[in-house]
Amino acid sequence: MKIGNVELSNNVFLAPMAGVTDLPFRLICRQMGAGLVFSVMVSAKGLFYGSENTKKLIEINEEERPAAIQLFGSDPQILADMAKSIEDLNFDIIDINMGCPAPKIVRNGEGSALMDNPKLIGEIVKAVVESQKKPVTVKIRKGFSSHNAIEVAKIAEENGASALSIHGRTRGQYYSGTADWDIIKEVKKNLTIPVIGNGDIISPETAEKMIDYTGCDGIMIGRAAEGNPWIFKRTAHYFKTGEILPLPTPEEKFEIMKKHMKMLVDFKGEFIGIREMRKHIAWYTKGLKDSSELRVKVNKTESYDELLNLISDYFNSLKK
Repeated sequence: MKIGNVELSNNVFLAPMAGVTDLPFRLICRQMGAGLVFSVMVSAKGLFYGSENTKKLIEINEEERPAAIQLFGSDPQILADMAKSIEDLNFDIIDINMGCPAPKIVRNGEGSALMDNPKLIGEIVKAVVESQKKPVTVKIRKGFSSHNAIEVAKIAEENGASALSIHGRTRGQYYSGTADWDIIKEVKKNLTIPVIGNGDIISPETAEKMIDYTGCDGIMIGRAAEGNPWIFKRTAHYFKTGEILPLPTPEEKFEIMKKHMKMLVDFKGEFIGIREMRKHIAWYTKGLKDSSELRVKVNKTESYDELLNLISDYFNSLKK
């Protein structure tokens, strides 16, 4: 698959997720076979005002490429200027968020709130595309107050977007209910650029169903990748061979958890890294025996060594 001039090894992508798709997690997903990974949402205004926290979010490791940095905002000029200012950094694609449903984002007229302002969407995409040489993609939802994804998608393409990803839910649904694959199908019918479908993909089989039903060019996996980066390897392998690889064993989960924890601590320091690892451990161990008891203990742990010993003891107990 190709987006603009960027060649991708497959069409199975990691969706951008606030608080989840940081550098360590993206690296793991790339190593597990994701064809493209997206950063967390990065505020264009945060970059404009020189926020140190925001700068950390756009750090890309060579090993995770191809990678996209996702910007959000509502001012075309600021978005264009900030996209230009980071153009020489180590990434491949600029993605513009027009789908985030979070109240604090929507209140500022950003994220999915843009869906109610198609004219502004056109101005934003045009400004960012004209600001640089890297491909620009757009992520939208089914709609905000109306179901206008087709209109918005056409505007994005007309103004130079190289690809479009669509989550088949309205802003009001957030992440509940069922994703509407019919709207993804209709968007695909109306565009010539690649369309990436997002919503309710939880396995290689559902990924195949999404592509077969909608005709979309690629799929984007979000929440189903939490604690389950193997989904990329298993889905890409299934697309290539028709074979369903087995689910990861507890031993395989343990090895990835250790790796993930070390990367988080190295990247963010022990204090933050350990606290952020807690949710990942809950996701990795979901469904395993006595995992609820483990989570209680994990949430009280504050040091790397203590947490490593705790999960080591837990997985050793599973062997017995």
